[in-house]
Amino acid sequence: MNAHSQVQNLLDFIDASPSPWHVVSSVEQELLAFGFVKLNEAEKWQLQLGGRYYVVRDGSSIISFVLGQKPLAETGFKIIGAHTDSPGLRIKPNAANGLEGSLRLAVEVYGGPILATFTDRDLSIAGRVSFKDTNNVTVNRLLKIDRPLLRLPNLAIHMNRTVNDEGLKLHKQNELPLILSVLAEDCLPQPFFTSLLQEQLGGDAERILSWDLAVYDTQKGTFWGADNEFYADSQLDNLASCHAALCALLDEAVLANENTLVCAFFDHEEIGSTSNKGADGGFLTDVLQRIALAYVTQGEDYSRALAHSFMISADMAHAYHPNFPLAYDPDHKVTMNNGPVIKVNANNRYSTESVSQAQFIGWCEQADVPYQKYSHRNDLACGSTIGPITSARLGISAVDVGNPLWAMHSIRESAGVQDHGYMIRVMKKFFGQFASLAIMN
Repeated sequence: MNAHSQVQNLLDFIDASPSPWHVVSSVEQELLAFGFVKLNEAEKWQLQLGGRYYVVRDGSSIISFVLGQKPLAETGFKIIGAHTDSPGLRIKPNAANGLEGSLRLAVEVYGGPILATFTDRDLSIAGRVSFKDTNNVTVNRLLKIDRPLLRLPNLAIHMNRTVNDEGLKLHKQNELPLILSVLAEDCLPQPFFTSLLQEQLGGDAERILSWDLAVYDTQKGTFWGADNEFYADSQLDNLASCHAALCALLDEAVLANENTLVCAFFDHEEIGSTSNKGADGGFLTDVLQRIALAYVTQGEDYSRALAHSFMISADMAHAYHPNFPLAYDPDHKVTMNNGPVIKVNANNRYSTESVSQAQFIGWCEQADVPYQKYSHRNDLACGSTIGPITSARLGISAVDVGNPLWAMHSIRESAGVQDHGYMIRVMKKFFGQFASLAIMN
């Protein structure tokens, strides 16, 4: 598959996955097509060596794994971690309100989005809704409204004369409600909104109880540039990494290589990962321990397996923007279409250290993939990833990597076409390694 076909597949994946719950649903469909079996955390697992499995926690985090034929205590887990959530706006519980003839939906800011990019876009909602059906049974169902439903219109420049000099500033409480409709005199806002949801869910949605609804951009992903060398879409941070990891796993040569392989995609990374399904919770630890039981591990075997394990924490990286050169360390500029970025931070905002960095470079060289190194400016606060969290919880070596990205946390991000294929190739090489990854002291 050529680079543009790989990215088109990514864009289709993102456009079908406008919320973390939809991301997991999309991943499930791909896994099922390759013979993976769904497990229930509340039931006893009967795992077989060579088997392909996955488990979902609370609908928006998913871990898939393959039980290799090689002894786990001697080869360890080969893990790729990424996250399913993206910063944006979420619909509040008592969302609908009327003001001066307009029906609006109140939202809450999730994570750290660039709020100005949500203005003047064709927005809609997607996520999960809980309701009582006609048999008075509580049902949880995915919801995606596939048409422009909401809008956050900008204030005209005649009333905001400094916008081009000082930037667009939106008051998070007063100026973010999204316009839904004109409010009729006899219309009660909240019943109007819940009836709209009921209509979308179908006839059995008797009474709406609660929801987890994200605001998303209905514009599809696209290629751009003189030679279509770039692509743009929402949620590239971090669905591009999820997709690359999934493509690397779902390769028959990789699946047959007898290593124990794990893809762990977590929700809540953008808000700190501290939850039952976030990277700072017990989800991955629980799954790895249950995998180890399938190998009839004894005594120190699980700890030995962790000592032989390695994790690639995959999250997008900051591409050099030529219009803003002062935002970057001049000696660590990374550019589009020049390969995966190894992210380094002395204060452990990333999990990378010299040994794990060298190992990733080795896989890049074996896969004939170029690589780059990124370090943040000393006078700017550096973001973080799931890498340090999971590495600390499990006590395993890890490296933080990602593909270069423009406009991170915008509702419309851009990346380089070649880089996606590069990342898939090096991830395949990592999964296919037979040698132990234990660090020799």
